[in-house]
Amino acid sequence: MNGELRRAVRIMLASRWPLLAVGILAVAAIAAVFGPWLAPFDPNRQNLMLRLADPMNAGPDGRLFWLGSDALGRDVLSRLLYGARISLTVGFAAITVGGTIGIVAGLLAGYFGGWVDDAIMRLGDIQLAFPFILLAIMFLVVLGSGVWNLILVLGIGQWVTYARIVRADTLSLREKEFVEAARALGDSTPSIIFRTILPNILAPLTVIASFNVASVILSEAALSFLGLGVPPEVPTWGSMLAESRDTLVANKWWLAVFPGVAIMVTVLSFNILGDWLRDFLDPRLRERT
Repeated sequence: MNGELRRAVRIMLASRWPLLAVGILAVAAIAAVFGPWLAPFDPNRQNLMLRLADPMNAGPDGRLFWLGSDALGRDVLSRLLYGARISLTVGFAAITVGGTIGIVAGLLAGYFGGWVDDAIMRLGDIQLAFPFILLAIMFLVVLGSGVWNLILVLGIGQWVTYARIVRADTLSLREKEFVEAARALGDSTPSIIFRTILPNILAPLTVIASFNVASVILSEAALSFLGLGVPPEVPTWGSMLAESRDTLVANKWWLAVFPGVAIMVTVLSFNILGDWLRDFLDPRLRERT
């Protein structure tokens, strides 16, 4: 374990970009966890006397609007900090939901085959036949806006990817000698599936999950931009972008730039981290590192 940790640190330090990505994600995590204590203002507190204040403009109590205020006089920095909580929570929770469903479905399809495999894979094909954003809009219109509904919809949208990868790996592993040995020793089917096969396919799933967190954050921002993500009183990066549309013509650039940069940097960091994880977990690269 110590050798693997040293190798991970060596690869990360040699690449530098993954180290920067981890640092950015650590800052985003701190903002998400400690946002209520770090935010200088209540993110929903309105002050129409100070609407559309420029960045570094002082409020009535002497505190600065570091990143300016929006059309309702709300502090942009405070809303960014609170929005980080929604984006990261939705991203990780949706991946947990989708990954759990997909992993279980893929294990069952790959291990049992036959009609179980056909039923699960055809269900996945049916879902992939619909554009995901339209499917998400349809479900959110029916279920209503809300963080948990958003997590459920985005999680369901991710399961097919995990199911297909897990199914392919399970098909190749179920006839291996160590699986046959587990059967010969009398292990139960659930034990073989979850204790023998699953640990051997976690590496590619970790890489896929890191990339999918980025795609879920983008999907959450897109749905919030359309007004279908979370309730209007909950600050999110996507809803902040939506609210900036009417003020761009007035050259209030900070209302769109800051949430846009937050989304871009966070998504890019997850993608860089995913690339590093792929290299780190690829056994073909072990001899080189």
